[in-house]
Amino acid sequence: MFIQTEATPNPQTLKFLPGQSVMQAGSADFPSSEGAEASPLAARIFAVEGVEAVFLGSDFVTVTKGDADWAHIKPAILGAIMEHYQSGDPVMRGEGHTVGHAAHDGPDAEIVGQIKELLDTRVRPAVAQDGGDITFHGFDRGVVYLHMQGACAGCPSSTLTLKHGIENLLRHYIPEVVEVRPVGL
Repeated sequence: MFIQTEATPNPQTLKFLPGQSVMQAGSADFPSSEGAEASPLAARIFAVEGVEAVFLGSDFVTVTKGDADWAHIKPAILGAIMEHYQSGDPVMRGEGHTVGHAAHDGPDAEIVGQIKELLDTRVRPAVAQDGGDITFHGFDRGVVYLHMQGACAGCPSSTLTLKHGIENLLRHYIPEVVEVRPVGL
């Protein structure tokens, strides 16, 4: 098994590409080791000292480190991913751990549908290339609230991406949108 790695815009985060499917549908975000027992793969990666967050995408794993040096922990992370795929264990135990857009109904349901459509077709594929994801969290009085995951969470360029990229895109297509703000969960 050959696992490729790619740098992301976030220097604390690397994208690992195992060359096969990671998540069959959706994604799973583990911003800390709490709850990682839901994923044998994430649990193995968190066993590497210095790992702070793990994000599982369709065909990639994004790992965020703390103060550790990539040269010291990257081989152990590669080993943990390889060990997982050789073990035959599932990536996730049970259901209900995939993430996606928050539900929203009410008077703004049509606008929210348009926002989600633009996020799914224009934003999320580009963000996945960088090892992350952005999901809809809410819409209130013209303000769109988005949750950043994987390499996007804590990325130095995330504010620029939100304000100049996503906000401009949404405002262009949906006049009711006046601002985009990040939320942490």
